[in-house]
Amino acid sequence: MAVAITKDNFSENVAQGVSLLDFWAPWCGPCKMQLPIVEELSEELKGTATIAKVNVDEQPELASQFGVMSIPTLILFKDGQPVDKLVGLQSKEALKAKIENHL
Repeated sequence: MAVAITKDNFSENVAQGVSLLDFWAPWCGPCKMQLPIVEELSEELKGTATIAKVNVDEQPELASQFGVMSIPTLILFKDGQPVDKLVGLQSKEALKAKIENHL
């Protein structure tokens, strides 16, 4: 299951290794399609990469900090630093390839 990220647990979850954060909201149609893909990746990549989600309604500071203007936005982090940003619905294959490039 994807980790729910808040401003309080952000650092500990993305500081080490590769992390993919899905910025989403419950009212967003494309986000509802992205979420099952994110959950599948979290199972497949358990122990390899951190797969997490950020509810932009509950965490506006994080969304603002990373310049999230539309959702879903997926940001890939390597050792705490953003290395890639994808806006809009992404396929599982595309996300997995991006993650594996940074492992």
